[in-house]
Amino acid sequence: MKIRNALSDEVQYIRTQRIEAYSEHAKVVSEEHWQALKQAISSEADEQSGVELIVAEIEGGIVGSVALFPPKSDAYEGQVDELDYSEIRLLAVTKEARGKGVAHALLTECIERTKAKGYDAIGLHTADFMEGAIKLYGRMGFERLPEHDFEPANDGVIVKAFRLGI
Repeated sequence: MKIRNALSDEVQYIRTQRIEAYSEHAKVVSEEHWQALKQAISSEADEQSGVELIVAEIEGGIVGSVALFPPKSDAYEGQVDELDYSEIRLLAVTKEARGKGVAHALLTECIERTKAKGYDAIGLHTADFMEGAIKLYGRMGFERLPEHDFEPANDGVIVKAFRLGI
């Protein structure tokens, strides 16, 4: 597996791949919530200054991606206050590549890049319906930070904040 920065001509492909990866969640949330999530994962938020779009490749094909937002950036387009630490967003792994350590490798890369910049923490947000993600974050040591939770679709689904001291 190769972890690298995304190329500019790969961005649209990555956004489409994100929607495919997250589409399984459309069955377990309301239509309004799915539309809010779909909008968030396909937005141009990952083009903000300082955001690093990172991909995982296996045998030359992109099988996953993640966006690493710098501290004090608008990672959630106004939904969350600017945070004093880097934020992991838009983590997506193709269905075919799940269980191969892709998400773990992308998260580890984000943590290492954040450490290299001298920051002492990294965060992310996810919802309870993303059960596999929550288990992975727990195994990696992320802890809940409820003061930064938000409800994007006003439908009772809370997007929960997590933080890891590094």
